[in-house]
Amino acid sequence: MAQNQAKKTRTPSRTRKRSQARRVYLVDGARTPFLKARGRPGPFSPVDLAVQCGRPLLLRQPMPTDAFDQVILGCVNVVATEMNPARIAALRLGMGEAMPAFTVQINCGSGMQSVDTAYKYIRDGDSDLILAGGTEALSHAPMVMKPDAVEWLAGLNAASSAQDYARQLKDFSLGQFKPEISLAKGLTDPIVGLSMGQTAEVLAQQFRISRKQADEYAVSSHQRLARARDEGWLDNEVEPAVSPDGELFRHDDGVRADTSVEALAGLKAAFEPPYGQVTPGNSSQVTDGASWLILASEDAVKKYGLEPKAVLVDSEWKALDPEIMGLGPVLSATELLKRHKAGLNDIDLWEINEAFAAQVLACLEAWDDPEFCKVALGLDKPMGRLVAERLNVDGGAIALGHPVGTSGNRIVLHLMNALQRKGLKRGIATECIGGGQSGAMLIEAV
Repeated sequence: MAQNQAKKTRTPSRTRKRSQARRVYLVDGARTPFLKARGRPGPFSPVDLAVQCGRPLLLRQPMPTDAFDQVILGCVNVVATEMNPARIAALRLGMGEAMPAFTVQINCGSGMQSVDTAYKYIRDGDSDLILAGGTEALSHAPMVMKPDAVEWLAGLNAASSAQDYARQLKDFSLGQFKPEISLAKGLTDPIVGLSMGQTAEVLAQQFRISRKQADEYAVSSHQRLARARDEGWLDNEVEPAVSPDGELFRHDDGVRADTSVEALAGLKAAFEPPYGQVTPGNSSQVTDGASWLILASEDAVKKYGLEPKAVLVDSEWKALDPEIMGLGPVLSATELLKRHKAGLNDIDLWEINEAFAAQVLACLEAWDDPEFCKVALGLDKPMGRLVAERLNVDGGAIALGHPVGTSGNRIVLHLMNALQRKGLKRGIATECIGGGQSGAMLIEAV
């Protein structure tokens, strides 16, 4: 049972010193359009993406670019020519040779981890102004050689005579050199041997999520994102990107406003054919994109005359069985709710990253399941049913895409902007993380 698997990895809440904690503000942020991978490398590398949205963000700030204390950037699929993309991005953004910068990696949580690391540096008085982001170019994920091809090349390189060389050539097989897609390997958990899509299938079975429910949720994601784009609600969030050959990208290109449940019903199961629930239509898209947030202390806000949009109130990280990794948001977000004595619907807006429709729906069912809440969350009664109108109000990764190292940053950025737009107060951004982890952040609009 999912609740038993979750219970086995529950960790007690840590006692935190809060008496001297400083207030941490979310000042501003920006992201690129999210661009769907189409079977070949896209126009931007991870650092290219970070620079495309970082430059206009920094240009509209009142402080100089070298006023920041450090730069922190989440990235999972780092390309060989961009080791430590945080440092390369900081230099290309003109932040100065003296700017410390480092890259963090916790799979899907990398972009949120950058924010959390910055939050704690500022909260604890070690920094005043930090640029924290996430970037990912999944279309640039490398093709890798099979192990036997590597062994063959190693033998060829070690040949010390013409005879050795000839013997090695005789063992050559063209089939050895058929490349493997590293992204597919990276999205398979090495502990439980399941792909991320298969873990969503596990949750769909355990919480009885039907194919129709998943497809209906996916259609809603596309419709909400299309509406947000058409209404101009993303204009203060998305910075256009220009490729090296001059092509302009203004909008997220994965949204399908005209999709329908009937159209999605025609798609085949992607991970458990022929009867599985998870299809390309109700899963997050493989996408390239970057996102940044500026975090500041109260001293920095006063010094530079900044106008913050939100306060980052609290954060939480949890871990659980990788086989049910999609339930992670339930664990981390519930810990925040407990700590702040709040119920699900005391929070005005929620962003739960849409890795898979079945995964998001399973989280909602888990909160409303008495046995799960008792065994896995230690609650006397279920949390209840989260009001749908509070969740992912402008769509999510099913319509938008899920650049792995970026998404955690993007959902905090969008939550901040959505609270401000709607005149609401409190929001939680949370996500599941491949490998069986999760992160959650509580923010309040200024």
